[in-house]
Amino acid sequence: MTSPFRPLRRTALAAALLAASFALSAQQAAAPALHSGIDRSGMDPAVRVQDDLFRAVNGGWLAKTPIPADKAEYGTFVQLADQSDRDIKAIVERLARTPQAKASVAEKVAHFYKAYTDTAGIDRAGLAPLRPLLAEVERLQTRTDLSRYLGQQQGVLNLPIGLGVMADFKEPNLNRPLTWQGGLGLPDRDYYLKDSDERYAKALNDYRAYLLKIATLAGLKNPAQAADDTLALERQIATAHWDKVANRDMVKIYNPHTPESVAALAPGLDWPVFLQAAGLGGTPKLSVSQPSTTTAVAKMVAEVPMAQWRHYLQLRWIDATADTLPKAFRDAHFAFHGTALKGTTEPKPRWQAGIDQVNAALGEALGQLYVAEHFPPAAKQRMVTLVRNLLASYGDSLDGLTWMGPETKARARAKLASYQVKIGYPEKWRDYGALQVKAGDAMGNGLRAARFEWARQVAKAGQPVDKTEWGLTPQTVNAYYNPFANEIVFPAAILRPPFFDMQADDAANYGAIGAVIGHEISHGFDDQGSQFDADGALRNWWTDADREAFNKLGEQLVAQYESYEPLPGKKLNGRLTLGENIADLSGLQIAQKAYVKSLGGRPAPVIDGLTGEQRFFFGWAQAWREKSRENRILQLLTTDPHSPPVFRANGAAINHDGFHEAFGTKEGDGMHKPPAQRIKIW
Repeated sequence: MTSPFRPLRRTALAAALLAASFALSAQQAAAPALHSGIDRSGMDPAVRVQDDLFRAVNGGWLAKTPIPADKAEYGTFVQLADQSDRDIKAIVERLARTPQAKASVAEKVAHFYKAYTDTAGIDRAGLAPLRPLLAEVERLQTRTDLSRYLGQQQGVLNLPIGLGVMADFKEPNLNRPLTWQGGLGLPDRDYYLKDSDERYAKALNDYRAYLLKIATLAGLKNPAQAADDTLALERQIATAHWDKVANRDMVKIYNPHTPESVAALAPGLDWPVFLQAAGLGGTPKLSVSQPSTTTAVAKMVAEVPMAQWRHYLQLRWIDATADTLPKAFRDAHFAFHGTALKGTTEPKPRWQAGIDQVNAALGEALGQLYVAEHFPPAAKQRMVTLVRNLLASYGDSLDGLTWMGPETKARARAKLASYQVKIGYPEKWRDYGALQVKAGDAMGNGLRAARFEWARQVAKAGQPVDKTEWGLTPQTVNAYYNPFANEIVFPAAILRPPFFDMQADDAANYGAIGAVIGHEISHGFDDQGSQFDADGALRNWWTDADREAFNKLGEQLVAQYESYEPLPGKKLNGRLTLGENIADLSGLQIAQKAYVKSLGGRPAPVIDGLTGEQRFFFGWAQAWREKSRENRILQLLTTDPHSPPVFRANGAAINHDGFHEAFGTKEGDGMHKPPAQRIKIW
């Protein structure tokens, strides 16, 4: 299932999806700044800002900082995430050192973490935890069996037809089920279908070798056949998948159906049995996100040999649980998912992988402890004030638009006025009382946590949307915009240096956390978010002329980003990244306006030889400091709606009049762009 949220950055769930410093308001800016907030040691004096802002600010750091062996990319976000993990580790290990009250959340956290990090115990258990899962698949004989099984494993396995529960696009106050395409072992359909590209072809070959390896380790009767069957079925599924750009079309992916009409749309899958097994048997309505994919997969359910389906499902289980299987499985899993796909040479430390798992299973329970230690109450109000400054500046930008007419402007202002803001942590914490965690049962704990979360999702179907719910934990280094609630959300863990530094001058803070805030505000007005109204409903609130003008500006941005080539022969997909590029461009524009407004007409001080405007743009570029391995870049270019950091930093700044004024760019400079060609949207 995809997430409806528009995060600042890709979220590892691995995934979600989705810290504690202080945000100074303009009224508090009278306190003397202690430093510029700019890491001068990370700069490259040989690179002119006028030629390359990103490398001028970060080139020294790029040259002297290796990517750690267990990382696919390394930089500001990863460093902050590592710090958050260390903070959570200290909490978890403190709980694990002493006995906790029976069935308490503290005991669950301790048992979960200790079982997962006890690799010796996992090795001793051998294949015993896996065998019942494989045996259950082996008993599937009929198409009805298969339909039931695909329903039962929702929320647990990555399946060709996935289900989720979220706000209805047209009725955003009501939760409804929806389908989403899935079921691939490689990151995206392109890995299967673009095998003329040697990089994709190599990944495909590595994947086949991995499937053969884990099938052999698990003792399947015919490992080679199992691997080939799985790969063939996944290629068939990939052929039916919509591509990433098509999945960004909010109108096309909203297709309401009744259970009866979806059964007519996609015969072959026993929909009543499937939905009942998933816990959604009584649903009156669901949305089919990719209708043609759903039709094609349902046909596969009816026609692909059951033996092939059994091989596919068994290998999906082995892959999904490999991290809680003996060492040979863990090594094989890392060799493919880590080295082959991302280029890492060492697995993540087991303690840190354990923190990922506990965060996924009991994230808000840990978040409650985390904010108590790392996010003082005063920080929340100060951050609220800063957000209000950015919202006000966005309103000023709306008023000054020349390409939008008064009717659409009025509706845009109404939408902006209805924004909800969440800072730091939820007002209401989740209840984990029904989650069963057992000492020494690493695999079982993971499966029960996934089923617990699925049951939580199912219980929301047909119910009013809980507007207090969060899509990220407080300890996640990220932020997001949710179009259905028209809300922007900033977890505690992102609110620390270099995004916000209490001891730094305001300029760098506005360039970093200010632009982050502006980015999330702007998602409500990007090519996707702008299709939702002030109430969070998918509705066209634009005049035709204004939408046409907006789309023309978007096409200019697509062309700009499609000129960038992160890998030889591999250019950026400007349509896939359009929403994030709009948010970066607009976020930087309004953050700079908010910074100027915060000065209250006073001149900005010169610090470390830099003007306030220069520090603002340095703070922006510094926030995107990152380097990545080539395999990881390929993966992200294929799947990620965000541009690589160098192009996020430079691509937005090159369109900003303030950047050119601050650094005096001239014709012939690498970052020069004539004023008439600079793209300004919001």
